[in-house]
Amino acid sequence: MRALRPAFAAALAAGALLLAACGGTDNPTSDGEPVQDASPAHDATETGMQHIHGLGVRGGTLYIATHGGLWMAPAGQTQAERVGESQQDIMGFSVVSRDRFIGSGHPHPSQTDLPPNLGLIESRDGGRTWKNISLLGEADFHVLESSGARIYGFDGTQGRLMVSADGGRSWQQRTPPAGIFSLAIDPASPETFITSTERGLFLSTNAGKTMRPLELREQRAGLLAWPASDRLYLVDGQGEVQLSADGGGRWQPVGSIGGEPAAFIAAGRDLYVALTDGSVKRSTDGGRSWAVRATP
Repeated sequence: MRALRPAFAAALAAGALLLAACGGTDNPTSDGEPVQDASPAHDATETGMQHIHGLGVRGGTLYIATHGGLWMAPAGQTQAERVGESQQDIMGFSVVSRDRFIGSGHPHPSQTDLPPNLGLIESRDGGRTWKNISLLGEADFHVLESSGARIYGFDGTQGRLMVSADGGRSWQQRTPPAGIFSLAIDPASPETFITSTERGLFLSTNAGKTMRPLELREQRAGLLAWPASDRLYLVDGQGEVQLSADGGGRWQPVGSIGGEPAAFIAAGRDLYVALTDGSVKRSTDGGRSWAVRATP
């Protein structure tokens, strides 16, 4: 999912939600040629480890999608290292299966043969190489979530929600109630999701054809993760973690990440959050306490 710039996190804290624009240029090819970058590698502090856009977990390895390509921190290792050679700006990001990752974003400036927006890109080798799947030059997914063959992507270029039932080869367009900055799919049904927008939380039970606001006494905003039917998490712009056991109807505070969030996911019973300082933390107790999992 898309990173939250510090200004974005501050806006969340104030309750006024802001979708910050991203820079860069992108280039995958519609004929499936790999999206690669031949320029020399930077170290983590020079690239996007300070601008984390998304997280994923495969086995014990943490994957970190950034403004400067994909990074990983293997199990037992906190120092992140680059995956492959590509330094493209990966915006939306999701681990679909063991070796299949999907993403979106912009090409590295050296990739002059590609348009500014990559559409949907895919890796079949754990993030080492990438190729375009669809919407090359037409979409920049700031939010990208998957459940099996079902994919939801919020296209920041046109403010539209795109829905695919075939792994991203074809799409249907939906009109969201407001700009989306987080989306969580119901683990029991890929047709159901909750999205966090500029107007609060909305629920859809029909793959986005209709969306209704969740009836809350106060408008909530933040990054979402939904690992189990009775465990829906939200982290707000101030880093406070809340839990809902009934799909967003009622919430209770459980802890704090100790900073401003940039990306948030769940993997099994563990929670992972990227902070705007470039670090990634993990919680193994439902968000009550957090420890550093990866650093630039």
